[in-house]
Amino acid sequence: MAFYHRIGQIPHKRHTQFRQPDGSLYSEQLVGTLGFHGVSSLLYHIHPPTEIRKVGEAIPYGSRLIRDRALQPSHLRTLSQKTTGPDYLQARQTLMGNADVTMSICNPTERRMQYYYKNALADEVIFVHEGSGELWSQLGIVRFEPGDYVVIPRTIIHQLHFDEGPVRLLIIESFSPIETCRRYRNHFGQLLEHAPYCERDMRPPHELIIQEEPGEYLVQVKKEGFLHQLTYGHSPFDVVGWDGYFYPYAFSIHDFEPITGRIHQPPPVHQTFEANNFVICSFVPRLFDYHPLAIPAPYNHSNVDSDEVLYYVAGNFMSRKGVDLASFTWHPSGIPHGPHPGTVEASIGKKETHELAVMVDTFRPLYLTEAALQYVDEHYPMSWNPDYKHEPPRAADMMD
Repeated sequence: MAFYHRIGQIPHKRHTQFRQPDGSLYSEQLVGTLGFHGVSSLLYHIHPPTEIRKVGEAIPYGSRLIRDRALQPSHLRTLSQKTTGPDYLQARQTLMGNADVTMSICNPTERRMQYYYKNALADEVIFVHEGSGELWSQLGIVRFEPGDYVVIPRTIIHQLHFDEGPVRLLIIESFSPIETCRRYRNHFGQLLEHAPYCERDMRPPHELIIQEEPGEYLVQVKKEGFLHQLTYGHSPFDVVGWDGYFYPYAFSIHDFEPITGRIHQPPPVHQTFEANNFVICSFVPRLFDYHPLAIPAPYNHSNVDSDEVLYYVAGNFMSRKGVDLASFTWHPSGIPHGPHPGTVEASIGKKETHELAVMVDTFRPLYLTEAALQYVDEHYPMSWNPDYKHEPPRAADMMD
């Protein structure tokens, strides 16, 4: 989120002497993207951030994409997902992706990461379906609650600390910077009046964590299919101050203000974030179309250049039958899709919806991973047949 923020102690001018109480210099570190052309922040460390003490073995970490699966709409039921490990990184399961983006589920049971984590190649957007806690990073603390998008730019070293209770996360990994939508911003970068959110909805870090003690601090760095194990002599959380435009933040889906109209609005009105070759959208409770002959259900459409993924968070989605919470539906480009039989007529006269969902539209083809196959509903492609018997959803709402 590109607006200026600062916390802690910083000198009057950049790249000038800034001394600690003992007379030694604080260590500057510039973090950012796109070389020196993207947004960045300037951090001031007590200790040099380069003090590697040990290099461990690279651990393979990734999923294989299935590129020869038959073209079809897909439904992945992940509500009863069994975690593959208690730890945040062990519990992540990547279900689909391409060269631009991956989508993973994660249900960790450990409350605190015992290491520090950095994604060296991708921004990560964590959608918090269930659970709460704090994101700790070099740039401070960000509190998160159910319904929050937690946006973590690449290279930011961080930990997640969860409160008591179940945790269910959707993690979107982007190999280009995650940004607010360009059409919502003026040429100065400020969000415009017609945007469905504004800067005051964004929650940047509010408090620094200053860990000064020497020791052995493991940072796991994700890069090109491996977790690299680097042990440092001091904590990466020894920053006394920083300023800039590059930092993690939280934004609640409940603060997204829906755009409505007299007739059915197309999916771009739900857009929340953008990146190279994909967008993230938020379906939230809203009033339906108010033309006297309006049909609130979406019309059939062919995504010629786009794969559409919906992750179901809460409520009953008016155009789908038999879809659970924490399910994914994936409609690839090349075949038309639309409402299930009966849902169009059923929508007429309805005044509002309380559905909540996250949508990812990609502009290059997606592929399932091998890990995703265990969740596939094999009958979903035929569920538009009039005589198809839909299973009822298997869970009540998990969020208010």
